[in-house]
Amino acid sequence: MEKIIEQFKSIPTTSISDTMNGLNNLDPSIKPIKEEYSFAGRALTVKIPVGDNLAVLKAIREAKPHDVIIVDAKGDTYRAAAGDFVIGMAKTLGVGAFVVDGAIRDINGIKELDFPVFCKGTTVAAGGKAGMGEINVPISCGGVTVKPGDILVGDIDGVVVIPQEQEEEILTKSLDRVEKDKLREEKVSGNKEEIIKYLDQMINSVK
Repeated sequence: MEKIIEQFKSIPTTSISDTMNGLNNLDPSIKPIKEEYSFAGRALTVKIPVGDNLAVLKAIREAKPHDVIIVDAKGDTYRAAAGDFVIGMAKTLGVGAFVVDGAIRDINGIKELDFPVFCKGTTVAAGGKAGMGEINVPISCGGVTVKPGDILVGDIDGVVVIPQEQEEEILTKSLDRVEKDKLREEKVSGNKEEIIKYLDQMINSVK
């Protein structure tokens, strides 16, 4: 795994989001199916029409180890973009995570795979295989533009997109944010005087 990916994996999505002023967060309805799931990796993008998931299979076939398959499913939650059989293949071939602005099915089977899946919800209906769709093209997923190769980071709070051309800058700022938050916590937490000072400072800063 790339060093920069490993570094981003250690940073909470909240800190990364703050660094980007909250502009590159996927819709908050897209959440992990298990609270403990987290990931970081490069985007392998998939664009599918509602109800057709053949392009998802193409993406799994083309994926490199640790790639994150992210699917623009148009927010549809009636038909599944993947089930436990498809997710099982992705895991076996080394995919890092699966993100979709839509639904999955076979939820118990997927949970047993212990593989990071982030989605809007679950359904019983399978996706079709008409053959439409594209991979490795710019997409809109959860209200955010995602390009192939962008870095995606996900945890219990959600998923953030780090544009590839800004990744080094955002990494530096995110690490700095984590350190500043840690120092603030150490200074303020449990200290009534410091809490009052902090609250006054924040309130007065917007006057």
